[in-house]
Amino acid sequence: MSENNLIIRREQEADYRKTEELTRESFWNVYRPGCMEHYVLHCYRNDPAFVPELDLVMERDGEMIGQVIYVRSEIRCDDGRSVPIMTFGPICIAPAYKRQGYGKRLLDASMERAKEMGAGALAITGNILFYGKSGFVPAKTKGIRYADDPDADYFLIRELTPGFLDGITGTYRDPEGYFVCEQHPEAFAKYESTFPPKQKQKLPGQLF
Repeated sequence: MSENNLIIRREQEADYRKTEELTRESFWNVYRPGCMEHYVLHCYRNDPAFVPELDLVMERDGEMIGQVIYVRSEIRCDDGRSVPIMTFGPICIAPAYKRQGYGKRLLDASMERAKEMGAGALAITGNILFYGKSGFVPAKTKGIRYADDPDADYFLIRELTPGFLDGITGTYRDPEGYFVCEQHPEAFAKYESTFPPKQKQKLPGQLF
């Protein structure tokens, strides 16, 4: 995708550190004191569930300002089936470019690529005020429950193939790769020590 001075392309190995620095800056003190998303990104590239074709960065005038990755996931259906879908994240925009529409552009472009790859639906935990603009709805309205909070309004889903979820009810659980920081705290701390120190702050609105 290219629109004027905006480019969305696949991440290259030479981008890895810059992408992780961008992710760290974007998420720092947003959901918790500090953040974990940059280490999740760092580790997911070697995970079998990672979708390299949907490992994307956004550039504006040659400056990297956004990134997103996609991961294969599944719905555990009440009838015993397992239905493959995808999730995504971290997705972020550099602090200086937030709330200017770049996040939606990146999300919508990446979803179009996911659809072209055959993904029937996407699930995500997030703010309906943002994701609703890109067609997401509370998953419970489609009969899909979040394993950690079955009545959650923040667990969202979007069909990329119309009717894909027809006749499906079941449970969704976040892929294991999203818990790498909790599972390997010493490795995370060692990785975090390679970045310049930043102050962790407990702020209003954080989730953790």
